[in-house]
Amino acid sequence: MIKKIVLGIALNGLALYVVTLFLTDIQYTGGVKFFIIGGLTIGILNTFVKPLMKLLSFPMMIMTIGLFSIVINAIIFWLTTKVVNGINLADVSVVVGSPWTYVIAALFFGLVNGAIHMVIRNK
Repeated sequence: MIKKIVLGIALNGLALYVVTLFLTDIQYTGGVKFFIIGGLTIGILNTFVKPLMKLLSFPMMIMTIGLFSIVINAIIFWLTTKVVNGINLADVSVVVGSPWTYVIAALFFGLVNGAIHMVIRNK
């Protein structure tokens, strides 16, 4: 159980790292601590908040044939930045340049995280 949680945090942190490499509109401080806190935050939000958001937006998910999940992922990414900045650790922060960056980051994060999980599961 603990191994699975730590692996999830590490994989989310790794995917977050890849997203920050490719999207120059996302600026962060804190180095590895940022990715650990970000990975933990994304894991918690995906576990508790995302299912509720999917349930509440079910009609919209049906109407858009699932494309509304991109909006949900962008909101999760936005919430992650708010939580990371709200923790008030001395050297950990994140700034995202525009609202469209959240959407692009959510798309990219989903693709990278999915690819990482496929590689991990196949080993």
